[in-house]
Formats: sequence, structure tokens, C-alpha cells
Amino acid sequence: MTIILTIAALMLDWVFGDPQNWPHPVRLIGHLIVALEGFCLKISARLQDGKVIKILLGVFLALGTIGSSVLVIGWLLALAGKISSALWFFCALYFVYTIFCLKDLIDHVDRVEKALGALDLDKARRALSWIVGRDTGNLSPEGIRRATVETIAENFSDGLVAPLLYLALGGPVLAWAYKAVNTLDSMVGYKNQRYLYLGRFSARLDDAVNFIPARLAALLLILGAKILGYDSVKAYALWRSEGAFHSSPNSGQTEAVMAGALNVYLGGPNYYGGLLVDKPVIGAGGQEVTLESVAKALKLVKLSTLLAMGLAILIEAGLLIFFPFPWGWGLSF
Repeated sequence: MTIILTIAALMLDWVFGDPQNWPHPVRLIGHLIVALEGFCLKISARLQDGKVIKILLGVFLALGTIGSSVLVIGWLLALAGKISSALWFFCALYFVYTIFCLKDLIDHVDRVEKALGALDLDKARRALSWIVGRDTGNLSPEGIRRATVETIAENFSDGLVAPLLYLALGGPVLAWAYKAVNTLDSMVGYKNQRYLYLGRFSARLDDAVNFIPARLAALLLILGAKILGYDSVKAYALWRSEGAFHSSPNSGQTEAVMAGALNVYLGGPNYYGGLLVDKPVIGAGGQEVTLESVAKALKLVKLSTLLAMGLAILIEAGLLIFFPFPWGWGLSF
């Protein structure tokens, strides 16, 4: 059953993306995080803002968010399953469909490309701000293109490969447990005054759950580069030598592969929330990122997504052979 869900959900995302007027579970998780964060900050203020207290409250924030997400989605799927298997399938399909981000990534990158092609830097910067965490207001055209390729590489790992892997291993509920962790990191996993301690557990947890998917994503990109005739040798070499250059233990994995495959350089200093973050350059001997590089990066991710889907199906098929019960159904109930 999970095999069918995987194929159907990914194809739905590829065609329709995330319609803005549809209800989306990630937005509900975001509201829950905001509510729990407010509660934690009030408790912290009453207890004199101690470092240890903030870290412990951060653990509560993370586990409360993940636990609530798992319980709600698991309960809804269990309820649907008691009514009919068809209703369970369509509910599960919707939940799985909403964890992927390929079509939205393609659409956002397309907006950036079109704005750059029209020499409208302000529009390109605004479009880019929807898909990156850095400040975009003063980015040069090359800086915009470089940031676009970096976010394509990063999103392939945590927006496609990781959800596919956790879906294959544990069905919709485990996939949404991962999505809750990823959402927590995107909202509170920052090293600033507000979240340095409160968001520490969420950030570390996100690093942990993405450790294997990030490296798997790197290997899939290398294979995709080989198939497309990109520089897969340099991609592998940069991955091995510079994949750990990034401050994150995971983001640099796919960025290094992408830099090598396209023969460009990525990274370097950027502003986040008005603060300059001096990130190392990955692929320092490469060329500047061009619009052609952006298009090639997107093509590589599209092909590698199909490879990732194939791998997920193999994992699911293997689990069905060695564990002859409705894998995915059992963990969803």
C-alpha cells in the first residue's frame, strides 16, 4: 500500500504542488509551534530566563509538536481505516502528498529565473526570499543565482529524499513525524538571541534525522549527474573533500555535489537577519553560477527525484518481503 501511496503522492505533487487556498497540515503545525513557543517563553520569563530552563522548555516544545502531530494524524488515519479502506487510502494520500515540495520549488525557481531574465532585480529578490533564509534585499544577480542553486540542493535532501525515506520505513505517520521536526528547525532552529537555547534541541534533532538522508541525497545527485553527463567525478570529489565545509552537518553534502556537478562555486558570506555569517566557499575553483547553471541544477534534481522514488519503492518492497504484513498500515494506526 505504501508503494502506491509513494508513487501517487509524488506524482500529485509534481503536477499540482501546494495550492495556496487548500488546508495544509504544515500550516497547522506552524500554528502549534507558535502557541507552544509563546507558552514556553512565558514560563521562561517567570523562571528568570535560565539557560538550562530554556533548553528544557525547548525539549518540551519539540516533543510536544512532534507528539501532537503524530497523534492527530495517526488518529485520523485510524478513524478513516475503521470506516473503509478506501477512505484510509485517500486520507493517507493527502497527508503524504502534502509532505513533498518539488512543484513548489520548481515554481519558485521559475519566478526567480524569469525576473532575472527580465533584469528585474527587486522582483527576483522578492521571489528568492520565499525559498531562502538569508537576507535578499541587497543580493547581486550572481548572489541571487548562487542562493537559488544552494536552495535547490538543500530542498532536494530535506524536502524530497528525507520524506521519501521515512515514508518508506514507517508509512505516513513516520513521514509526518519527520516533517514536524523539519518545520520546528525552520521556525526555531536559529542561533540568535531568541532561539539559541529554546531552539537548540529542535536544531540538533533535525541534524540527527537528516544525517542519513542528506548523504543518500548526495549519492543520488552524483548518480543523476552521471546519467545526465554532468561532471559526476568532480561532484564525488567535492562531496568527499568539502561536504563538511558547511556549518550544518547536512546542508553541505548536497551543495558540494551540486557545485562539483555544475563546476560552480557556492557558499560564501551572507547576511541573515542583518548579521553577517561568514560561510566557507564550496568549490572555490569553479565558475560563477549562471542562469544556465540554475536550469541544470533543477534538471538534475528532477531526475534525482525519480531515482529517490525508485529507491523508496525498493525499500518498501524489501520490507514487504521480510515483514509480510501491511507495512505502512500498521504503523499508521
